[in-house]
Amino acid sequence: MQLRVAIVDDERGVRDAVAYALREAGFSVTAYADGREALAAWETGLPDLVVLDIIMPHVDGIEVCRRIRQRSDLTPVVFLTSKDDEIDRVVGLELGADDYLCKPFSVRELVARVRALSRRLRISQRTDGESESDSIRSGDLLLDRGALRVSHDGTPIPLTVTEFRLLETLVRNDGAVLSRAQLLEAAYPDDVYVTDRSIDSHIRRIRRKFEQAGVELAGLSSVYGAGYRYTVRGGV
Repeated sequence: MQLRVAIVDDERGVRDAVAYALREAGFSVTAYADGREALAAWETGLPDLVVLDIIMPHVDGIEVCRRIRQRSDLTPVVFLTSKDDEIDRVVGLELGADDYLCKPFSVRELVARVRALSRRLRISQRTDGESESDSIRSGDLLLDRGALRVSHDGTPIPLTVTEFRLLETLVRNDGAVLSRAQLLEAAYPDDVYVTDRSIDSHIRRIRRKFEQAGVELAGLSSVYGAGYRYTVRGGV
């Protein structure tokens, strides 16, 4: 089944180029001229993946991402942003965007990033049996790779695809200090790169989601000048 990708950008040239490239890559693509048009179309259901411009009339990309995350943490979001919009990129990642590209960007690179996210997203399409056998338990923390679900002592913690990948990598390397570069490689495979400081935004968001669920992720710590470490401490 074709993955349904939405491109939301007020520049027609960008919409047309991205839509054409993604269709050639085998995706089902729908394009929208602004956030208001996209949100109206998604009232009955979200697409599988969203490529989203930040600066748009009527409803900007930040607000569209916020609305998406109110409904789903599993829909990957890729932001398109200008080089000078560092604050907007950080805000977007804090809201739960999985990736971003700076304009002007390579359409080929965008297609590569969409493919990488779609491969991780398809993990959730496995059967229940595969999902159960592919789970990871660490103390009170349970990661279900088949369904991309995380829970702590039965309390569900909604994570995005990239957040799940980061936490999984840390848990699998219990006790080891992983650099931002190592975590970046785990979160963005297939030779796709973003700044390693985006890892900090994702880690902050993971911690915040546990706090919002009333759970302390005590095992996750930062190591000054080195990176991050996860260690089981009498549970988590």
